[in-house]
Amino acid sequence: MKYLVDSDVVADYLGAKPHAIDLLSALPKEEIAVSLVTVGEIYEGIYYGRDPQKAEVIFRQFLRLAEALPLTQTIMQRFAQIRGELRRKGQIIGDFDILIAATALHHDLLVVTRNTKDYQRIPQLRLYK
Repeated sequence: MKYLVDSDVVADYLGAKPHAIDLLSALPKEEIAVSLVTVGEIYEGIYYGRDPQKAEVIFRQFLRLAEALPLTQTIMQRFAQIRGELRRKGQIIGDFDILIAATALHHDLLVVTRNTKDYQRIPQLRLYK
């Protein structure tokens, strides 16, 4: 694995947005992963979207290509460190974003996201450009 795809890019991909399709198509399939946090965020969108059954089929197909990485105690500890440091600096971001970042740092992955503004606050986190 080399890339951790953020929820915003997965949602765009599932919504057939050309930029997301092009981006994910350019990455080697065997190097793509998502956090279980992203799985949860996407399922929320599916369940409360316009066509849940169709969206779920498309998402399940996507998950055959991308490994879903679980949260572990080590990742949760990293989450706590990152969150505490951001809070201390007055730069707090959403907990889901911090969990995704902690997962990427733990696995040494590049984060593929449109949300660079928030993620760039996290030291050592590498973003795909």
